[in-house]
Amino acid sequence: MIKIKEHLSDEEREQVLRRSNLHAWWQVLSTWSEIGLLLALVSAFPNPLTLLLVWVLLPGRQLGLSVLMHEAGHNTLFADRRLNQWIGQWLCALPTLNDLNAYATGHLDHHRLAGTPEDPDLANYRAYPVHPESFRRKVIRDLSGQTGAKLLIGVLRGGLSHFGGASQGGRVLLVKQIAVQGALAALLTACGVGWVWWVWFGTLMTSYMLVVRLRQVAEHAAVPDANNPDPRFNTRTVDAPAWQRYLMAPSYVNYHLEHHLMPAVPCYRLPVFRALLQDKGLLADVPSFNSYQQVLRHAVQSA
Repeated sequence: MIKIKEHLSDEEREQVLRRSNLHAWWQVLSTWSEIGLLLALVSAFPNPLTLLLVWVLLPGRQLGLSVLMHEAGHNTLFADRRLNQWIGQWLCALPTLNDLNAYATGHLDHHRLAGTPEDPDLANYRAYPVHPESFRRKVIRDLSGQTGAKLLIGVLRGGLSHFGGASQGGRVLLVKQIAVQGALAALLTACGVGWVWWVWFGTLMTSYMLVVRLRQVAEHAAVPDANNPDPRFNTRTVDAPAWQRYLMAPSYVNYHLEHHLMPAVPCYRLPVFRALLQDKGLLADVPSFNSYQQVLRHAVQSA
């Protein structure tokens, strides 16, 4: 398996590994600002068109919070570990029914075991490529709220985080998740638009679930060799156009191969890291995917 650090100079390693509180705050605050603007739009102009627009655009921003939780779980979002813990949990994980600690534990296992039968995330993409009818059923379950309802039942039972599996201290986690959702609802109510919380939560239970599924498919489904521990064979980057990245790949999460090659690289350094790898010819033999449509054509096939 390739050892990326051996191909980088000390200066290049310092460049791509440097964490920045300024960059981190921008990622967090800009994501929440976009969420606020979308909720303000639907509250100011409540009609089927704006509801549909928010239902399409808001999931990417909700995924943005989950991606930042992911960064905090790697301790790469902020330079300060305490900020990673507090902001990663309260502003990123809990609003999307996640738990930073449970996620970090399961996700680090995923990195350690990717490309082996023990990968804890393997169930998300083992079956691919799948038949179009099978994928259609998955999409219907997501958009109709069935996937979200399954998640919600686990959360209400105490101890489930949809990106991390079982959590320790599940009852305490449930109280925290209810408190965060309650705080958001109270804030919206204080602004005179309490009903908008249902737009937030309804989107989280429906279209957000589909965006999460598409991200999972794009990252690891129908890869060249899912049983090869080399990330170049078991993980995929999608060099998608900007509009697709906005909808389903916030904070450079589409550069997933690069992330697996060196998980300590903060998300805001991944474009530079990818450029370095390309310049050194280290990605020359990796299949190229330039859109999420291309990924779906590859992962969803009739035969």
